[in-house]
Amino acid sequence: MMKRRRFRRIPRLKGQTVSKMVPNIITVGALSAGFTAIRFAFEGKWEFAAVAILVAAVLDALDGRMARLLKSASDFGAELDSLSDVIAFGVAPAVVIYVWALSSVDGPGWIAALFFTVCCALRLARFNTSLGKLPPYAYNYFTGIPAPAGAGLAILPLVLSFEIGDPIARHPLVAGSWLALIGALMVSQLPTFSFKKLKVPQDYVLFVLVAAGLFVAGLAGAPWRTLIVVAVLYLATLPFAYRSFTRLRREAERLHDVDEDDDSGESGDQQDGGPDGPPDEPDAIADDSSKSSHLRQV
Repeated sequence: MMKRRRFRRIPRLKGQTVSKMVPNIITVGALSAGFTAIRFAFEGKWEFAAVAILVAAVLDALDGRMARLLKSASDFGAELDSLSDVIAFGVAPAVVIYVWALSSVDGPGWIAALFFTVCCALRLARFNTSLGKLPPYAYNYFTGIPAPAGAGLAILPLVLSFEIGDPIARHPLVAGSWLALIGALMVSQLPTFSFKKLKVPQDYVLFVLVAAGLFVAGLAGAPWRTLIVVAVLYLATLPFAYRSFTRLRREAERLHDVDEDDDSGESGDQQDGGPDGPPDEPDAIADDSSKSSHLRQV
């Protein structure tokens, strides 16, 4: 008889594939870009500092999509993303604006920068704890301004200074008040549009593509002016987001009240016996009440 050859399995290295690590690598890149903005601020390279924060925002928008695309989402990646956002969008913009405009007023300027950082951390903590707990009508909205948008708006005075000069935009009262205002909007209950899940009607697809082309051309030709326009347009969407969210919430509450009325009407018919059933017998009610009172005493 021929003996069967035993094939030994070649041992494989345990660990994650590189493709699974791509989202986390992008997240680390966003953190590094945000922290590098602080270095540029200390060196007085303000344009590089603004670009570094914007690069961090772009990378932050990519890591989640890559995780879903590669099916590599994990609890570790979610925690890393939150920590990266605190550094890139909470600490970095506050330090950049402080070094740029608020260091001359010392205490009040530091309070404004610290307030913005704390608000960003609180906003991210609230976002993480609200995942999966929102009503269906709220999934297309954020509660408060999201962290990347808040970071971009926080450095808006710095970007304005590239176009109109320093005297107005760099004034500590202007920069500090603006930084505190954006921090307050981040932790507010103001609903803002979540453009990630925004659906474009078929009739407007061509218009959106043309607008995207104009945006890229604007970044190439006049980047700071284009970013200012984008920031102003985003701020202009806030009232529309509030009105849209309020309308959806009222409609959901109205439907909920109608369902409760229907349920109470049905339960009332069943309790009274209804048209097809006899009314409850007094003896049975008395027996049930005595049993329940006995149970409460026990």
